[in-house]
Amino acid sequence: MRRILWVICVLALVWAVWWFWAASLVQRAADGWFEDRRAEGWQAEYGALDVSGFPFRFTAQMGVLALADPATGVAVTASGLNMAAPAWWPGDLTVTFPNDAITIASPRARATVLMHDAVAAVRLHPGPMLALETSGLTAGPWSVNGPGGQVVSAADLAVTMTQHTAPHTYQITAQATDLRPGAGPRATLRVPQNWPLTFDRFALDMEVQFDRAWDRRVIEDARPQPRHIRIDLAEAVWGQMALRTAAELSVDPQGVPTGTVSLQARNWQDILVLAESAGLLPAALVPQAQSALSMLAQASGDPRAIDATLTLRNGLVMIGFIPIGAAPRIYLR
Repeated sequence: MRRILWVICVLALVWAVWWFWAASLVQRAADGWFEDRRAEGWQAEYGALDVSGFPFRFTAQMGVLALADPATGVAVTASGLNMAAPAWWPGDLTVTFPNDAITIASPRARATVLMHDAVAAVRLHPGPMLALETSGLTAGPWSVNGPGGQVVSAADLAVTMTQHTAPHTYQITAQATDLRPGAGPRATLRVPQNWPLTFDRFALDMEVQFDRAWDRRVIEDARPQPRHIRIDLAEAVWGQMALRTAAELSVDPQGVPTGTVSLQARNWQDILVLAESAGLLPAALVPQAQSALSMLAQASGDPRAIDATLTLRNGLVMIGFIPIGAAPRIYLR
């Protein structure tokens, strides 16, 4: 019995020494990473880092956080983060976001994000590059606010990104309940006053192959770029208007997509008006698009519904041989 107790005491002592040594490494690693970013020209600052959780976890409470990447122009500011991971593998990380505003700025826009009970779970592959295996974000009520007021809000949010067996390929899903465009976007889109305030359904399920894996270079270098996209379902239902798509696209290094998009639309006339109002469809192409869509709707047997396949080729979106607009560039900044 004494021998067993002695072994237990020795193991406990070794574990305690290892835990405090690893906790000090967490502090030094954070300091080193932020110092490396500053050497590259970033703004990279954070408040005090308090590491606790002995004996079985690492729990790190980070103070005010400010990051700005000069290469992309993207900047993030938050009042702090809480991070937790098992002591035996810190790569299984859980991040709890603050309930107050997170500011995100880019060369194109500036916004503040408010999320209640937002938690991100990240599982990294052991190794020097810390490649992403799975990640997920869940949140209660959230909103995005711009200089002109609220842009969008919802009752909840669930986003997942899971590594596929194919190289550099990830399954991505997203869903939001009671998605609600703000007053500004509704006015820009010329949404009728009697239109519902919230979407009935908003969901996405897709598979994306990137040019490289998502790993530590995502923050330190540049974002991986999509090279093949398969959308199993992208669905938005808003009042009497419904849009469902599936797609198979290849994306070249310039971000130009090529492939097909299957489109199902209910009350397509309203969707066309919204696309024009949002600037997604040039006014000069509206009559041509309306004529082509009308023919497709008549062919489907319902003048207010469309079930068609769009072709993306040579930088254009086409219905059959009729171009209806420029294909969007797909590039992650």
